[in-house]
Amino acid sequence: MKKITIHTDGGSRGNPGPAAIGVVFSNEKGQIIKEYSQYLGENLTNNEVEYQAAIFALKKFKALFGKKLAKNSEIEIKSDSELLIKQLRGEYKILEPKIQFLFLTAWNLKLDFKKVKFTLISREKNKEADRLVNEALNNQEKNQKLF
Repeated sequence: MKKITIHTDGGSRGNPGPAAIGVVFSNEKGQIIKEYSQYLGENLTNNEVEYQAAIFALKKFKALFGKKLAKNSEIEIKSDSELLIKQLRGEYKILEPKIQFLFLTAWNLKLDFKKVKFTLISREKNKEADRLVNEALNNQEKNQKLF
């Protein structure tokens, strides 16, 4: 495995409100190899779910490919969340206690990889992950209306 790029996104309708994540794994040629979306629940903020998406991505990589491959892999996490990326790069302070916990979780997961790079991208370049977030939220809303 050479390099995997993972686009992550998290969204909360209402902020806080119902929230979901979207994660897209791509190979070094930019070809999508895996996509995930997951509804996370109610009363979560955008910042919390942006972190949850990055944490999910790192955990899912290890679950799919194993710890041994993780130790030899270079991962690039791309997100349109300035707060997430700049905090994980050490450029912004972390003041919110819930975010401090999520930061430590992500930071500790990062140690299992050869290299993890965090890259800030525009929303325009994160459309697939955003689509997955909205699908999960829309599906949850449909399911709630059935009962």
